[in-house]
Amino acid sequence: MEFGAQVGCYRNKWDDIKTVVEKLEAGRWGSLWFADHYLPPPGRKEEEHLTAHEGFTLIAAVAGMTEKLRLGHLVLGNTYRNPALAAKMAATVDQISHGRFCFSIGAAWFKREHEAYGWEFPSMRERQDRLEEACELVRALFRSDEPVTFKGKYYQLDDAPLSPGGYDKPIPIMVGGTGEKRTLRTLAKYGDVFNLDGWAGGPMTAEYFHYKIGILQKHCDNVGRDISEIRKTILMPTLLTDDPEAAKGFLTNRNLGTGTAAGNRNYIIDRVAEIVETGVDEIMFGGILTDHPDEFDRFEEEVLSAFD
Repeated sequence: MEFGAQVGCYRNKWDDIKTVVEKLEAGRWGSLWFADHYLPPPGRKEEEHLTAHEGFTLIAAVAGMTEKLRLGHLVLGNTYRNPALAAKMAATVDQISHGRFCFSIGAAWFKREHEAYGWEFPSMRERQDRLEEACELVRALFRSDEPVTFKGKYYQLDDAPLSPGGYDKPIPIMVGGTGEKRTLRTLAKYGDVFNLDGWAGGPMTAEYFHYKIGILQKHCDNVGRDISEIRKTILMPTLLTDDPEAAKGFLTNRNLGTGTAAGNRNYIIDRVAEIVETGVDEIMFGGILTDHPDEFDRFEEEVLSAFD
């Protein structure tokens, strides 16, 4: 069983992020993930001046200072970058990290970011169309030894090489989101990693995980894809605390679903064990405070050690 950490990259300082990275690299953790936001979500006007570190720049820095951790984002917003540019950036990070990078991308949701920086924010339908086309384009680049020509509605390539490409294998693609009609279909067609995002508010239960995998299975059947080719992961918000009121506030303030791992050590271990039994390949934990780096040590010692 593999465990990763989503490390906060807004409302904090680089030096705190660096300290956490060093702890993860030295510990039981298997992966590290950053968000991709230009303003601190959820988008309160009075907080827009707070720090929001650029996610791809961060991951490149971390690739150069680690040797063990697998790296990625949860998840990149497709509307922020041309997908061919994002693919080129991904290949560079994969070279720096010697093959430890996962390219994770979603349709993007944070309208205020687009307004602040002058980016187009299309309708949900168009963003889903763009995401599907972007995933097709990026997969073609990652898996071709020859230059790629691509003629889509939104994106085009003219005999474009990806050189250097992935370090020693095609870079895996995570398609962010679990929308049942579009997103999971896009994953079935072009993705390599499924992620159930607990921040979206759905229940963090084995039953819900199996339900979503069942939808993905139907899409895989329809497109002729073997679902065993797709890695299954979960992003689980967590708060390790002996204070029941703090745990309750964590769930309420963030609109999190039932089964979220907020509570004392035994409660979190029970929730994690339930998910482990589903056969999931990896659990990433989010919400551990980056400006309190020792919390990552405590979580490792009290929770992760139970699954050695």
